[in-house]
Amino acid sequence: MKKDIKICLVGSSGGHLTHLYLLKDFWEEYDRFWVTFDKDDANSVLEYEKKYYCYFPTNRNIKNLFKNTMLAIKVLKKEKPDLIISSGAAVAVPFFYIGKLFGAKTVYLEVFDRIDSPTLTGKLVKPVTDKFLVQWEELEKIYKNSKNIGGIF
Repeated sequence: MKKDIKICLVGSSGGHLTHLYLLKDFWEEYDRFWVTFDKDDANSVLEYEKKYYCYFPTNRNIKNLFKNTMLAIKVLKKEKPDLIISSGAAVAVPFFYIGKLFGAKTVYLEVFDRIDSPTLTGKLVKPVTDKFLVQWEELEKIYKNSKNIGGIF
């Protein structure tokens, strides 16, 4: 395992977690940890991975946004990642903003099923994202300075 950088992978369970897991060729050689929901699919996929559980539901839930912001401070202060990667959903927001305050670089991957309209999470994290990746040409026009990497499926 490479120790030169530490990666934090943040995403809700389900499709967002699947997107991050599909990047395994990139992250598998690095020291890493995950932030996701305590749900069966996440626990199965990440059985042998270091993980922290965030609070859900997250979408438009102010109480859990506050709790996840406190979690982000605690986890990021302890783990000190160099890089935070997410494909959403809302749990990415506090981790990206707090991560930037702690000096981490951020990479956001807009989900595959968004072809010509932005996600709320994408719009919220764009200002603090160092590398914003999309999977469709149409989204390059919506997200200025993004990079189209094509579909990861």
